[in-house]
Amino acid sequence: MFVLMLGMCLCLRAGAQAYQTSDAGYKKPLDTVLNQLAKKFGVKIVRVPELTKDLWVPYADWRLRSNIEKSLNNILAPVNLAYKRTDTNTYQIRTFDYFKRSVADGQEQLDDFAKLYQNKDEWEQRKAAIIPCIKESLGLTVLPAKPASKPIITNKRVMNGYTIENVAIETLPGLYVCGSLYRPLNVKGKVPVILCPSGHFDLGRYRPDQQYACAMLARMGAIALSYDLIGYGESQLQFDFADHRRSLTMAVQTLNNIRMLDFLCALKEADTTRVAVTGASGGGSQTMLLTALDARVKVTAPIVMVSAWYAGGCPCETGLPIHFCGGETNNVELAAMAAPRPQLIVSDGGDWTATVPEIEFPYIKHIYAYYNRQNMTSNMHLPDEKHDYGLSKRAATYTFFEKYLGLKPIQMQAGKPDESGCVIENPDKMYVFGPRGQKLPANAIKGFKTLEEVFRKAVYQANQH
Repeated sequence: MFVLMLGMCLCLRAGAQAYQTSDAGYKKPLDTVLNQLAKKFGVKIVRVPELTKDLWVPYADWRLRSNIEKSLNNILAPVNLAYKRTDTNTYQIRTFDYFKRSVADGQEQLDDFAKLYQNKDEWEQRKAAIIPCIKESLGLTVLPAKPASKPIITNKRVMNGYTIENVAIETLPGLYVCGSLYRPLNVKGKVPVILCPSGHFDLGRYRPDQQYACAMLARMGAIALSYDLIGYGESQLQFDFADHRRSLTMAVQTLNNIRMLDFLCALKEADTTRVAVTGASGGGSQTMLLTALDARVKVTAPIVMVSAWYAGGCPCETGLPIHFCGGETNNVELAAMAAPRPQLIVSDGGDWTATVPEIEFPYIKHIYAYYNRQNMTSNMHLPDEKHDYGLSKRAATYTFFEKYLGLKPIQMQAGKPDESGCVIENPDKMYVFGPRGQKLPANAIKGFKTLEEVFRKAVYQANQH
C-alpha cells in the first residue's frame, strides 16, 4: 500500500512538474514566465491576455539571463512575440515585427552588403541579380497586357495657375485606379511629369498635404498625378479597406504604379526626359521600388521611408519576399539603385529615418561615388520633426524638383513656400465615379478574391507569349 501511494505521489508530482524536465522540453506557460521575470527584476510587464494565453515556452528557465531585456528576447522569440519599453519600469508585450530590426542589426546588414561590391561593375552585377528576382517575386517578370480601354477623365476645374481633373485608369481587366491629375494652366510645349503615390496617411489622396504637393508642383510647371491605394478612396467601390493588407496588394500596386506612369508618359505634353516620382511613408516605399524597376524615372524623392532597419509595416510593402532577393537586400540598397539619377532623401528625427545622416545616406552616397555622381544625391534631415508629409518636407521636394526638372522657382512667404494659391478640395469634388459610385464601369470587378483570379490569369497569359 505504501509503495502504491508513493508511486501515486511520484506520478502526481511528475505530472505537475513534467515541464521542469528535458522530457517535456522544460516548458512553462508564457504568462508564468512573464510573471516570474516581473518579480525577479522588479518591473511591470503589460500584455493583452489574448496575446499570451495558451502559449508555452520551451526550455523556459534555460532562457533566463541576468538582464531583463536579454531574458525577454530569449523568452519571446520562440512564440513570435516581442516587447517595447514604454518607460523605465514597464515593458509592453506585442506581436513580433518581422519587418523591423534593431539599428545595430541594420548597420550590420549594410556592413555585410558592402563586402559584396567595391566598384561600379560589382555593384551593377549586384543589381543584375536583385532586380529580376524582385520582378519574379511580384509576378511581374513579364507585365500583363494593358486593357484596351481609354483613360476616363472628368470634371475639369480651373484654379490659380493650374487645373485639376479626376482620372481613372483600367490597369487590369475590371480594376480601376482613380486619381487626381494636376496640370499647369496654359501648357505650352513639353513639361515634366511627376508621379505621386500616396502613403498610409488618413484620407489618402484626399488629404490636404497630398493636395498641396500636387497643386504646388503643377503651379511650378509640372504635371502631377496622385492616386488611390488599393482599399483607399474610390478603390473601396471595388475592395474592402482590409484588402489593402494582403500580400498580393504589393504586386498589384507596383503594377498600378507602372500603369499610371504609362498614362503620364503618354500625355502629349509629357517630356519623357523629365520624369519623376515622389511619395511619403508608404508612398516612399513605392517610390524606391518603382525607381529601381523602371528606367523611365529620371528623378526620385522618397520621403520619410529610407531605413536600414525598417522595411515597412504593411504587407503592401513587405508581403512578398523581395527583401530576400540577392540572398538578402533592404530598402537602402533599393534606394541606391537610383544611382546615378538625381535623388533626394528626406528624413526626420521622429521615426525610423532618424539614423539616415549617420547610417543610410553615407552608404547610398558611396554607391553614387561609383559613378562619380555623389553630388546627385542629397539628404534633407529634420531632426526635430516627426513622421508626416508636412510643409518642410514638401518644401525640400519643391526645391529639388525645381533644380533637376527645370521648374519655375517657388514663391516664398516668411521664408517658407507660399502654398496659399493652392485650393484644398473636399473629397466629393475628386470622385471619378460620382458620390455613390454610380458611374463605376459595368465591368468593374468586386472583391479581393476576384482580383486575385484576374491578376493570376493576366500574369499566366503574359507568360505564355
